[in-house]
Amino acid sequence: MSSLEMIEAAARRLKGHVRETPILSSPFLDEIAGRRVLVKPECLQHTGSFKFRGAWSAISALSEADRQRGVIAYSSGNHAQGVAHAAALHGISSVIVMPADAPQLKINNTRALGGEVVLYDRANESREEIGEALASDRGLTLIRPYDEPQVIAGQGTVGLELARQAADLGVDKADVLVCCGGGGLTSGIALSLEGHAPGLRARPCEPEGYDDVKRSLATGKVQSNAATSGNICDAILTPQPGQITFPILNRLCGPGLSVSEQEALSAMAQAFLRLKIVLEPGGAVSLAAALYRAEEVQGNTVIVVASGGNADPEVVGKALEYLT
Repeated sequence: MSSLEMIEAAARRLKGHVRETPILSSPFLDEIAGRRVLVKPECLQHTGSFKFRGAWSAISALSEADRQRGVIAYSSGNHAQGVAHAAALHGISSVIVMPADAPQLKINNTRALGGEVVLYDRANESREEIGEALASDRGLTLIRPYDEPQVIAGQGTVGLELARQAADLGVDKADVLVCCGGGGLTSGIALSLEGHAPGLRARPCEPEGYDDVKRSLATGKVQSNAATSGNICDAILTPQPGQITFPILNRLCGPGLSVSEQEALSAMAQAFLRLKIVLEPGGAVSLAAALYRAEEVQGNTVIVVASGGNADPEVVGKALEYLT
């Protein structure tokens, strides 16, 4: 089980290898949201998302013998790139199982970063079964995208940074909106905030129709999505919360938020125009919730974790149409 102690240990291993991402703001975003909006852009992290943190944490925690045998991961793209890059920097091999309909940019980047990509049919095949079979056949260590204690610990370092940065800005009470798929980032942040900034409350943000975490928190029991494809927010489409992540989310998080595809695209456009950053749809749902679900957020300040920016150019172009 992940803990604050594991997160702090991961932070020590990550020091000098990950970027401490800044806090950004814009009076124009404040006006839309009706309150102060502070944005932590993990799209500026290595490989374009927070996933590099969890990948480095997990690989650096392996024994030397296990590490040298190589690693395997399954991912729609951001965890894939994070693991491929972290593995290459450790001088080891990586195999990445990716859906054939993942954004081409993410597939290309994963290969360019040194990963051996194995494609599968998201609708008819199980990435878990493929990953576990390849791990067994080749003697590789499987690094799960969110339901893995050392991955959660790495993602939790976002929360450690956020706690320090919020204190420096005089913010001791706020909702922290986090893009949420399986819950690795959200649960890691929630654990860090519990220990270092208890006045800050993590809240998961998801696409409408794929809001399994929101529904799970509302009922207190794990709920599943009927589908795991068919939405522009590909990075955070997961079947259900993780077995490790959900108990943490259920204990520490506030109610979930959900936004439409159009609102995610509009948030991407606002991030580009006002913050000068590129977000992908799944990495923009937290900002969309801050801007377009303001009545569901509490306090004079809202903190947004913008989790990733690996969007194909045509998707960015589609988002920018919302500025016209």
